[in-house]
Amino acid sequence: MDRSLLTIALPKGKLGEEAVALFGKAGLPTEGLKTEDRQLVFEYPEEGYRYIICRPTDIPVYVDYGAAALGVVGKDTIEEAGADVFELVDLKFGLCRFVVALPEETAAAITVDGVPDLRKLNHKRVATKFPRVASNYFASLGMQVEVIKLHGNIELAPRVGLADMIVDIVSTGRTLKENRLVAVSDIFSATARLIANRVSYRVEYQRLEPLVQRLREVVEMGAN
Repeated sequence: MDRSLLTIALPKGKLGEEAVALFGKAGLPTEGLKTEDRQLVFEYPEEGYRYIICRPTDIPVYVDYGAAALGVVGKDTIEEAGADVFELVDLKFGLCRFVVALPEETAAAITVDGVPDLRKLNHKRVATKFPRVASNYFASLGMQVEVIKLHGNIELAPRVGLADMIVDIVSTGRTLKENRLVAVSDIFSATARLIANRVSYRVEYQRLEPLVQRLREVVEMGAN
């Protein structure tokens, strides 16, 4: 593999497609680049770039270990991974929210003067795909909870008695509503970020910084 090429890790799916569109606007080579294709490596030797297509949860690992100099990944994934990477640019797309959600009847039971009091659920069980985020959040509230990691269909856990509440990411909130769950606390909002390997960024600063600046300018133009 040609080590002279700058390697950028992109996520599969919609987030990756939005990243490709943004990179194209910034003047990077993107012809034929698809994040939903079986092809996982796209090289542009003349321009000096290589893209690798990864599962979103793996991108912080590829960047942290130096297999990729840069990556595009959601803030939610960065927080859960706890990876030691630089966050260079908030790319402003892929917006979602981390929330604590409860069954409607539980939310009503812990609400005092219109404000849900999560402390009434101390020592209860929480189902989530994001155990690190959940644990850190409840610890910040001074609460002790049992965190149960699941890999999908988190909304099912309260319905069958596996957990008392969930921590998950939402965009429209439709899935919560369909499962009679109510978001009672926002943990934080997450968007896609451009991240860098710390060593690569220092060593390749002269090469990387102009690219980072172009992406930053395109993002700012889109926000205006």
